[in-house]
Amino acid sequence: MFESKKIAVVMPAYQAEKTLSQTYREIPLDIVDDVILVDDGSTDDTALRAKDLGMVVHVHAVNQGYGANQKSCYRIALERGADVVVMVHPDYQYTPRLVPAMVAMITSGHFDVALASRILGNGALAGGMPLYKYISNRFLTLTENLLLGAKLSEYHTGYRAFSRTVLETLPLEKNSDDFVFDNQMLAQAIDLGFAIGEITCPTAYFPDASSINFRRSCIYGLGVLGTALTYRLHRMGIVRSPLFQPR
Repeated sequence: MFESKKIAVVMPAYQAEKTLSQTYREIPLDIVDDVILVDDGSTDDTALRAKDLGMVVHVHAVNQGYGANQKSCYRIALERGADVVVMVHPDYQYTPRLVPAMVAMITSGHFDVALASRILGNGALAGGMPLYKYISNRFLTLTENLLLGAKLSEYHTGYRAFSRTVLETLPLEKNSDDFVFDNQMLAQAIDLGFAIGEITCPTAYFPDASSINFRRSCIYGLGVLGTALTYRLHRMGIVRSPLFQPR
């Protein structure tokens, strides 16, 4: 519990056996009530390792996609009564030691969404982010800020915290089951007027950290631009997108 709020950490996992224990050891269990891992059809021992560590484990029999994994994560967290949900990737690319700071941003009442940004400060390139990904990140973020009317340092971090109200309001079931899910969530939160805060966070790129390849990155980038453009047309009244209809 943190300030009388139930806190859940969710981990959308795929082939995370090698890094899961290291990630779990840094979760501040003194304030986190539930650690929930959804295994998206891994062929290694990710689910078994998570059970040994004492996590709440849900397994997709077949790989359904990163977005579908998150949908399961948030559904289970809400069913178990979470007031604040923090998504932590189990590949140890982001340190869980920042969970208390992100939770505090939500429980303070000032923010509904908290993002750990790799771009604030020098964390991205110093942590080994490939230069083409850094340049793409900056271009996509600039375009999104213009189309969404926001002012975020990046939209592409996988380290996020949400209030229960946000997760109950966003039409998550309308979102993609693929990687662009992350981006659609933020566009929806902006559309509905939720307050988004950011903190700086280090990141680490290494062989066992999960990362999409160049082709998938291009597909993701096109999806990001499509989401931002759809948002702008929706706000102008030109289209009515189901992405921006609250539950």
